[in-house]
Amino acid sequence: MIDRGYLFRQLSSISGARVLCVGDVMLDQYVYGDVERISPEAPIPVLRVRHEQVMLGGAGNVACNLAALGARVNFIAIAGDDAAGDHIAEELDAWGDSLVSGLIRVPGRQTTIKTRFLAGTQQLMRADTEVTEPLSPEIGTAIVEAVAAALPDVSAIILSDYDKGVLNAETTGAIIKAAAKANTIIVVDPKGTDFEPYRGANLITPNRRELADATRMPVNDDSQVAAAAQKLIRDHGIGAVLVTRSAEGMTLIMDDGSPIHLPAEAREVYDVSGAGDTVVATLAAALAAGMDMVDGAALANVAAGIVVGKVGTAVVFDDDIARALRHQDISSAEAKIATPDLAHDIVAAWRNEGHRIGFTNGCFDLLHPGHISLLSQAKAACDRLVVGLNSDMSTKRLKGDSRPIQSETARAQVLASLADVDMVVIFAEDTPLQLIESLRPDVLVKGADYALEDVVGGDFVRGYGGRVLLANLEPGHSTTATIAKMGE
Repeated sequence: MIDRGYLFRQLSSISGARVLCVGDVMLDQYVYGDVERISPEAPIPVLRVRHEQVMLGGAGNVACNLAALGARVNFIAIAGDDAAGDHIAEELDAWGDSLVSGLIRVPGRQTTIKTRFLAGTQQLMRADTEVTEPLSPEIGTAIVEAVAAALPDVSAIILSDYDKGVLNAETTGAIIKAAAKANTIIVVDPKGTDFEPYRGANLITPNRRELADATRMPVNDDSQVAAAAQKLIRDHGIGAVLVTRSAEGMTLIMDDGSPIHLPAEAREVYDVSGAGDTVVATLAAALAAGMDMVDGAALANVAAGIVVGKVGTAVVFDDDIARALRHQDISSAEAKIATPDLAHDIVAAWRNEGHRIGFTNGCFDLLHPGHISLLSQAKAACDRLVVGLNSDMSTKRLKGDSRPIQSETARAQVLASLADVDMVVIFAEDTPLQLIESLRPDVLVKGADYALEDVVGGDFVRGYGGRVLLANLEPGHSTTATIAKMGE
């Protein structure tokens, strides 16, 4: 029985864990749209494109997941000397000090790009642009030397193998031998049917199909999965195997104990792209932080249940896992309160379900009928309403040292208890512009005491086709007036 309370208490230990990730990086491009008709040219759907999104995939997604969990990441990968490679470098740099990039650029090599076309949450097609020719021996040597330089500063290494040339047999073997000599944990997300290059790894994380292909054994139930995994352990000198089994969860097999089956955590599944990346990142970070393999696998299982509820190649933040572990302990109102990063992911999922996103903001210090009217009008203009809430320090800077009357936690809980409010996000800045730019609402709502040109974020929202709504004010109600009456 997994102790979720214990996992919650251990989660903070991941922050600062040092992990090295080596593997095949790529760009994942998502083209979202609507299908309303069949092409007259051929019996294929016509996708009317609404928006596009580009993010790191493959080993890049593993590295981003590590950074999102609070780990300190060293990353070694190969990219072409092209525009896609430039984009990868920029995405890696955006993580700042939490991710140290060792991206090696190879002139003349095509950076891998995977483009997925989606109608709502349904993937219609994937188009790959890539080169899989072996890298030169000089590049292989450079990778091994970069790993050797990083080894003294890390507690675990992830080999994220997507069979794009970085982790050939020679390079993989050299890295595993170096890690063993340094007593550093090696976790492998494998590819292909020959797992001999992974000999000596502490843990590998195949999915069920990869396990079947590598062992040529049936994997239809718990006992068959366990038997196939035990064969990998015997044949290739691997310490343990964590098999990801989609809707059936995961199975952990170690050479010194009985199989441990972990049921799937997901409540809604939108997209399984990159779920394996999240699993290997979470597990390696947990092991680097000193957690044992069973608890690490349980934490990875929770993370997998979160990431498949997001659309596109996505990352899981430590706050996401904390909320999932505490899910049964928090009220429905508290469940509506999100961090800016979590809000970004939730809004993306809502948008790809076809919902219109509304946004309004304020201090909401003492909730009064004017606030209720504003929120009601805002919700009437959208499907999902997000309320940006000034933090205590932000409110103090805007309103003076006597404010706020109520803490940000109390104000957030009161707002989240209202039926018209779908999510509350506390922001620390003086204005919500950064939050608006992240969420890109379809409708931005403020009170009619503002002029359109004075609404923070209004120009930005109108710039991509959104609209600004000035809600009618309820006369005779304001927080300042209410506080003044309280002092009479």
